[in-house]
Amino acid sequence: MIDDTRSIMLSALQHYAYCPRQFALIHIEQVWAENYFTAHGQLLHERVDSYESEQRGAIRYERSVAVKSKQLNINGKLDLLEIEGKPASCYRPIEYKRGKPKIENWDKIQLCAQALCLEEMRDITINTGALWYWQVRKREQVELNDTLRAETLAVINGAHKLILSGKTPIPTSNKKRCRACSLMDLCEPDLFRKDHSKNYVTELFSNISK
Repeated sequence: MIDDTRSIMLSALQHYAYCPRQFALIHIEQVWAENYFTAHGQLLHERVDSYESEQRGAIRYERSVAVKSKQLNINGKLDLLEIEGKPASCYRPIEYKRGKPKIENWDKIQLCAQALCLEEMRDITINTGALWYWQVRKREQVELNDTLRAETLAVINGAHKLILSGKTPIPTSNKKRCRACSLMDLCEPDLFRKDHSKNYVTELFSNISK
């Protein structure tokens, strides 16, 4: 059980996995900025979030499904949930993304967290989910294996700890990732990288203690 009274949104886990500083700016300091990518992503989800369910053969499709985990203290909404069989024998969460498949696991972590919520709520085991990417019009099947589950739990735990600390970390050294972030102008990562005052203070106190 996570020792934190504040439930974390599933979508926020992707922010933490991408950059803990971005997560803190949005979810601790309440900072947000739109760019083309965030605006397009919101438009895509508006189309997906129709709240309409449908049946195609043996599969039922439920949209905008609210889920939560009391044990992990996370909550959110699934873009699409595929339920196969009567009675249901297979649950498959589907997450829609505006871009294209990534080498990193940011999107997969959010998807895995959705599955963890469903497993707790339904007392079931979910082996696979899927990510659908707008840019390439392609569905990527994701195996929810032990490695991904462990990484997802580590992100959830890290996000809770950061919320409890109330502190915003310094920028990472990944400049490419910073350029793609909608918060770059507010974050000012280059300014922090050029600021050597922290090193100066550390060295000063180190010399005093000698």
